[in-house]
Amino acid sequence: MNVSQRTVTLHLAEPLRISRSTMAARDAVWLRVEHAGQRGHGEAVSSAYYGLDTATLRRLLHEAALELGRFADPESALRALWEEEPGRRPAAVTAAVESALLDLCGKRAGVPVHRLVGATAEPFAATARTLGIVPAERAAARARCLTDSGFSVIKVKAGAADPEDDMARIRAVRTAAPHARLLLDPNGAWSVARARELLPICAELGVEAVEQPIGPGDPEALARLAEHAPLPIIADEDAVSYEDVRRLAGRVQGVNVKLAKCGGVHAALRIASLIEGSGTALMLGCLTASTLGIAPAVHLAGHARWTDLDGHLLLAHDPWTGIGGTDGVVRASGRPGLGVRPLATTEEEGEEGRHENVA
Repeated sequence: MNVSQRTVTLHLAEPLRISRSTMAARDAVWLRVEHAGQRGHGEAVSSAYYGLDTATLRRLLHEAALELGRFADPESALRALWEEEPGRRPAAVTAAVESALLDLCGKRAGVPVHRLVGATAEPFAATARTLGIVPAERAAARARCLTDSGFSVIKVKAGAADPEDDMARIRAVRTAAPHARLLLDPNGAWSVARARELLPICAELGVEAVEQPIGPGDPEALARLAEHAPLPIIADEDAVSYEDVRRLAGRVQGVNVKLAKCGGVHAALRIASLIEGSGTALMLGCLTASTLGIAPAVHLAGHARWTDLDGHLLLAHDPWTGIGGTDGVVRASGRPGLGVRPLATTEEEGEEGRHENVA
């Protein structure tokens, strides 16, 4: 197998402010695996929170590519990847390698990824659309535009220095989009005392669920909060690995599974199986990424109670296409593999042109 990579910068349409940072762009490393005339693709994005800068991603993907070279075919490589000890490499790297192999194996088998991994549920879902920490009037105007475009789920970021700013933003969005399902995400910015004060207000305003209201690192505190909360609590930063989720299953109302933090499609399906029947529901989340990076999770959309796969919709220009989303619904096509393709501005600058061979 021939493996190559390419690094690009993904610019957001507008900076996204959350409680701990503001982001205007991030780098993505695209991995391409070729075998017998067919190609599979995967994407990993840089993340300060997960300690993955661009140089680290490139190095780790290069090392993974060298390992792929010892396999005779992508199917053998994929089986070996699934049998690896968890934590052998960063989850985002494993997810990107798995994506490229799934894409290639699906194309070789002539089936889409969701069928390749045995997902029987239809891979489409109404996705949340994220509103960052912005003034209330701006959030309201954006919410009106989103619902007019077909979005039925809106996720509001919280964690401003003044909690009344958060409540004002929620009130404004609720007034502007009275029929939308609202999710709230403070990204761990609240103390337990503040969460206990604000969660009843959120419930009164019709917020459907709140992600990680308190800081990560004390899952027991999160579970105790969820036990008495007036609305569902979804663990995110406290639910990174399979073992994290095992400790919280049945004790919180939801877990946010991002492929870049759990290790890919196979790992996400293991978590979905773990929490089935426990009273803890699955949320599919994502980092800001292109359609290529979001696509593997879309193939699992039928498993989730909440779907938040809008990372590609936040970009000024998405260099890939194939999962929709602009009308509020993400969907996997019936095409083999991931079902995505690059949008090349010119033949010379297209996706096929600037990969560097690494194995």
